[in-house]
Amino acid sequence: MPTFSWKLPQDTTTKTQTAYTIVVASKPELLPNNPDVWNSGKVASSQSVFVKYEGKPLKSRQNVFWQVQYWDENNNPSNWSEIAQIEMGLLSNTDWKAKWIKIPNPKQWDTTRYGTRLFRPQYLRNEFNVASKIKKARLYITSKGVFEARINGEKIGNDVLTPGWTPYRKRIETLTYDVTDVLRQDKNSIGIVLAEGWYSGRFGPKRRWDTVIAPPQVICQLEIEDIAGNLKTIVSNENWRATEKGLIRTSGLYDGEVYDANFEIPNWSKPNFDDSTWEIVETEDINPKTQLFPKKHATIKNRMTLKPVEIMQQEDDKVLFDFGQNMVGVVKLNLPVKKGDTIKLRHGEMLNSEGKLFTRNLGSAKATDYYIAKKDASISWHPKFTFHGFRYVELSGFNSAFKPKKSWVTGLVQYSDFEMEGEFQSSHPKLNQLHSNIQWGLRGNFFDVPLDCPQRSERLGWTGDAQVFIPTSLYLSDTHAFWSAWLTSMREEQFTNGGVPVVVPNFTGNFAQAGWSDACTIVPWELYFRTGDKGVLEDNYTMMKRWCSYHTSEATNYISHMSTVGDWLQPYSQQKDDRRGDTPNTLISTAFYAQSVKLTMKAAEILGLNEDKKYYEQLLDSISKAFENEFFDDQGQIKQPYTPTQTGYLLALGFDIVSEDTANKAIHHLLKEIEATDNHLRTGFIGTPLLAPVLDKTGHSDKLFEILFKETYPSWFYSINQGATTMWERWDGYTHNKGFANRALSFNHYAYGAIGQWMYERIAGISPLEAGYKKIRFAPMPYLKLNEASGSYKSQYGKISSSWKFIDNDFIYNISVPPNTSAKVILPLFNKQANLMVNGDKVKFQTEKNSLILDDLESGLYELVYKNAR
Repeated sequence: MPTFSWKLPQDTTTKTQTAYTIVVASKPELLPNNPDVWNSGKVASSQSVFVKYEGKPLKSRQNVFWQVQYWDENNNPSNWSEIAQIEMGLLSNTDWKAKWIKIPNPKQWDTTRYGTRLFRPQYLRNEFNVASKIKKARLYITSKGVFEARINGEKIGNDVLTPGWTPYRKRIETLTYDVTDVLRQDKNSIGIVLAEGWYSGRFGPKRRWDTVIAPPQVICQLEIEDIAGNLKTIVSNENWRATEKGLIRTSGLYDGEVYDANFEIPNWSKPNFDDSTWEIVETEDINPKTQLFPKKHATIKNRMTLKPVEIMQQEDDKVLFDFGQNMVGVVKLNLPVKKGDTIKLRHGEMLNSEGKLFTRNLGSAKATDYYIAKKDASISWHPKFTFHGFRYVELSGFNSAFKPKKSWVTGLVQYSDFEMEGEFQSSHPKLNQLHSNIQWGLRGNFFDVPLDCPQRSERLGWTGDAQVFIPTSLYLSDTHAFWSAWLTSMREEQFTNGGVPVVVPNFTGNFAQAGWSDACTIVPWELYFRTGDKGVLEDNYTMMKRWCSYHTSEATNYISHMSTVGDWLQPYSQQKDDRRGDTPNTLISTAFYAQSVKLTMKAAEILGLNEDKKYYEQLLDSISKAFENEFFDDQGQIKQPYTPTQTGYLLALGFDIVSEDTANKAIHHLLKEIEATDNHLRTGFIGTPLLAPVLDKTGHSDKLFEILFKETYPSWFYSINQGATTMWERWDGYTHNKGFANRALSFNHYAYGAIGQWMYERIAGISPLEAGYKKIRFAPMPYLKLNEASGSYKSQYGKISSSWKFIDNDFIYNISVPPNTSAKVILPLFNKQANLMVNGDKVKFQTEKNSLILDDLESGLYELVYKNAR
């Protein structure tokens, strides 16, 4: 059922909300006075986000309209909001009268170069007649695979690779399209192109390729209402016909797409097309064990375009285009061709030492698209059912009569359809580039699910990468629905024993690993805390509990022996498999055991489950004591036989699983570990996200700034110095001196972008004090290498902004606090004779340790001037 959220106007004197009324009706003209679906009545509450609908359950196809009114701090009512609309899709399998359809299996399959089945794209069609004038028409559709639909020759929707990727045995997402305007009162035709996508073909780990994978299928239901109220339903069934002899000859996510214009079928998706030579489709009933349910978040779309910044001639018949930015999507061609030309597009993230396209990091992914010309023409074309990660594209096969131009190619940047909502700027160019790299890492990997990488023969929803990056992602983008949908898949993939796979959807097998599978507690908690949606905890609490029970089953005397891949890609690891880092596995596993129990305990408290809270509180205490006794000595040092590492100390301090006395001693050993590396990090995927918050909360943020601003390996600026425009999987994936590393060569891998959280929280100075930013903490940390910094975030309540700079010796700080929130400002106590002006007036403030504090600021704009701050 829906929830309702609204924002109070930010450009008025309204400070807060004291009450609200929501009205819901079946027709807009019934609002606001005669709602026939639900009237909340006047509710005394400041809640304005994720308010639950409490009327009668909404049904499939139901269309409702709603408005909201609020009362301000003076009990003055607002005007009613604009009317918003909700339309339900098909909510139950029983709503579907259609069947799954596909082209019949061939007597002998064509195969790929790996011997796996080749599923050529299918073209499917049907014709129907509409006798009366049309009032409303909806196309409900989904596929096992990916599809594009057409009605009367016109493409339906502007989505990419629909319906996306879910655990197909459990749930397949459906799409609803308003097709009223493309139907006509007469003969009509519907056509669908169907390709393998994530469902079929060569995708995922190689061991999966040997299994018999089913071919793609599609199901659709077109419901038409005429002006008299009569209903007509067109369904996918045995009356449809199909062919594989269409323009798209092959299309796979890893290998790319082959488009042959010689196979053109003019007007195939229009009425009166002769399909008598096409095959009659095979049908399959809907499996009641597989839920068909409307898509829970936005589809992938073409979100941006990039033009090449440089064109480089290779051999006579090859030219290289540089888009200047590592991106994810496809290339759109606009160029002249001669009959018989085979235009070839190869994609890569980097160039080798000879200036040629580097593709060794792609594994078995060919990442190559072809366009085969039927006649002399100027073409405009791009692939439909594949995607690539690339900065460079090599174009060959063009006719020598034409001189290549930059205008021949355009990069279509594709990612799930959400808004990028965070902004960050500073006076340091490399810090700004780091923020840009983090943004592009998100764009490239939030591709219906959170991928680890978008370019090589992997592209899986690794849970470890996701759990470290979710806080940063929620600063950068409006991805609440994106994460909520992925958590649905995670719940569906949880094993009967409570374990959670390391990739979701699961492609790796029936095993769980600490630090990765713990995403099932970390992601729900972070999503709740940073958006205020309590429903996230309600939906996922059972999964969190079951996971904690599984953790317990893997522990002896509260020490976990669950497997883990370790502190993945820690630099200078001394292990035989140097990707796994030096931090002891049991230390990592036990630390995450404690953290998952703690987050489940906090969720229980929010949900009012007091008995559960007590249980997890006691369990956490037992784990913490066992952890400290097992891994730390009386001096707060990681004891023999365990190897002391930066990450070992960071886990203990960051997750608060050692006593205060031990923690106060352990921080000095962490600092020694850092100083022993000339103040460089020695942390991998697990430890790096904890580096900033631990050094910050223990009063050593100066050390963190030193690490952050390092130019030498390993550091964030180091990869930027090597030309990075996205986050890399390895700090030294490529170096100007040594070239490419031997393995783990993803140049678009967002995990190390987790530092973005700290950039927003402590450089710009914005973080939530209460769930969903109901109360905001403004706590910038001015640093001597920076003269100014600013950040903003579009919260559920409105835009939060924070901007500081030094003018001569004065510190000028501007903040924006949205309506219906409050704020606490914490600034460094630059000098004991502090003189603070707020909006031109001198104010009193509290001091605590080395901080100046203003608390309980109401909404509004504030300029704070701190005289003689340096």
